[in-house]
Amino acid sequence: MHVLITGAAGFVGSHLVDRYLNDGATVTGIDNLLTGNIANLAAAHSRAEFSFVNADVAGDWSPVDALLESSYSRPELVLHFASPASPADYALFSLETLAANAWGTQNCCALAARLGARLVYASTSEVYGEPLNHPQAETYWGNVNPVGPRSCYDESKRFGEAMVCAYARCKDLDVRIVRIFNTYGPRMRRDDGRVIPNFISQALAGKALTLYGSGQQTRSFCYVDDLVEGIVRLARADVPSATIVNLGNPVERTVLELARSVAKLIGVALNVEHRALPVDDPSRRCPDITRARRLLQWEPQVELEEGLQRTIASFMADGRIAQR
Repeated sequence: MHVLITGAAGFVGSHLVDRYLNDGATVTGIDNLLTGNIANLAAAHSRAEFSFVNADVAGDWSPVDALLESSYSRPELVLHFASPASPADYALFSLETLAANAWGTQNCCALAARLGARLVYASTSEVYGEPLNHPQAETYWGNVNPVGPRSCYDESKRFGEAMVCAYARCKDLDVRIVRIFNTYGPRMRRDDGRVIPNFISQALAGKALTLYGSGQQTRSFCYVDDLVEGIVRLARADVPSATIVNLGNPVERTVLELARSVAKLIGVALNVEHRALPVDDPSRRCPDITRARRLLQWEPQVELEEGLQRTIASFMADGRIAQR
């Protein structure tokens, strides 16, 4: 099997690259390294089955086309995971985020249609916005601010879903949509801006953990290996085109509970610094994974404390943070 993965040098994308290579696939990775890190692909670059193109999915695809023309096989599966995915990144790169999920998605759809390949589109739990339904099921249409500071991500992901569904209806393209809930693990950047790398970085450096609002807002945290397993299962599942599946951990925790867990695992006293809650920050976030259980026989296996221990160890091992 030949798999093409956009956002290949990113957090989730690089784990997908490794998984498919380890499963025996040929993998073509695409990334412009706007928020990805080429070091995430160090193991992949040692494999003859891996090829990498430094390109913007929303821009000129001629380098990608040239590589595919020279390849002995054509991709049978396209995974579109290219997009800034943290609030810090899509605040800094708002236009690039919109482009990756609009023109980038159209480019991926057009390529998959031309090749007769299956397409998996990486959407997000952010399409649910500030949810009025809880937990969130795939049938919920969401409650999103279309013009707020997070709209470049929320609405472009919603547009991307509309794009792939239109290709499914109009071009008979075989597509699947994965709505990804909070995911964490090795290869997250310490300046990622999301809560787990923030807390780990701050605790290891002996700093106060930044707590936005009261800390009573909830999230559900899925370890990256569990997420990748769900994506792989969805990509190969015999399901109708345009099937949407939530992937995330249904165990809901407050951000304050998370702060306590991180401090305890690192062995420091809990010290928090309260700041104002960001605009449009959702108060609750938890997936209904009934569909994933039924269609994919999938649910998370890694408990939060175990996943945090692995993530903390990876942050310490790569030398980015010196433990206090």
